[in-house]
Amino acid sequence: MNGIQSALEPAGVHADRIGTLWDVFLGVSAVVYVLVLLFLAVALFRRRARGRGNDGTDGTDGTDGTYGSKRPAYIAVSVATGITVVILFALLVSSIFTGRAIAYAPPAPVQVTVTGRQWWWQVDYDTKDVSKRITTANELYIPVGVPVQVHLRSTDVIHSFWVPNLHGKQDLIPGHDNAILLQATRPGVYRGQCAEFCGLQHAKMALWVTALAPADFAKWAAAQQEPSKIPSTPRQRQGQEIFTSVSCALCHNVQGTEASGKVGPDLTHFASRRSIAAGTLPNRRAELASWILDPQHSKPGAYMPPTRLGTQDLEPLLDYLESLQ
Repeated sequence: MNGIQSALEPAGVHADRIGTLWDVFLGVSAVVYVLVLLFLAVALFRRRARGRGNDGTDGTDGTDGTYGSKRPAYIAVSVATGITVVILFALLVSSIFTGRAIAYAPPAPVQVTVTGRQWWWQVDYDTKDVSKRITTANELYIPVGVPVQVHLRSTDVIHSFWVPNLHGKQDLIPGHDNAILLQATRPGVYRGQCAEFCGLQHAKMALWVTALAPADFAKWAAAQQEPSKIPSTPRQRQGQEIFTSVSCALCHNVQGTEASGKVGPDLTHFASRRSIAAGTLPNRRAELASWILDPQHSKPGAYMPPTRLGTQDLEPLLDYLESLQ
């Protein structure tokens, strides 16, 4: 399940602008910090030198016990204050310009709705033809170089959508839809995360964003628009019957079958996903079996109930799920 997750490695147009602003703030702050320490060291050295005196005295002017005129210190403080104001104003202006730049939203040919749930992400690709809409979970595929408008919604509590390599954070507030524009500059797999505490399993609410070349994205979309594959072996057919006869079909949908649940993630192309349970476990047979039998072991508090199956039923069910490419 390896993927990049770092705001310091921009791979998107907006993340690059945010990264540039970060570099400016870091550079200015570092210079100011060094200068403050330098002037502090000079001040301490000069005070120590004056305290010793050059003529064997205590270093005062012999009248009021002070070290002479206060005017140089007044000028120094005034100049430092002026420079500080200028620096802060410059940082403010650069921050405003960056905010305006990342707020600009050009027409986006790809429209996606991401719905935050406890604790997973539902991803719906919006198309004019309803029959060609794509629904998946915890994985977002986007074409490189193409603006993608992501509409953000929440059905329960406040979540926060954050893919640091591609953009900043954007909250998902129940009853108040938000949006964020993603535009990747290079192919790759980038890990996202809910960045707002949303309950017990907030830390295990990950999202994978895969940026593909436009031609590869078109192939992926075409494959996802197909219904689920018809079981090709007796064990897979047995597994499909088990899937539709137990509690799985009450919560999950698989296009082309009797399973039409809307509570949990759509499983039409489940086997093509890299992880299960919103990035909690890799999508492998052993982990899948564990997840089906006892979800609470891996993700305490998850709303998926345990499914009590014997080996004679579990193995065919796993065969069927692994066939859903």
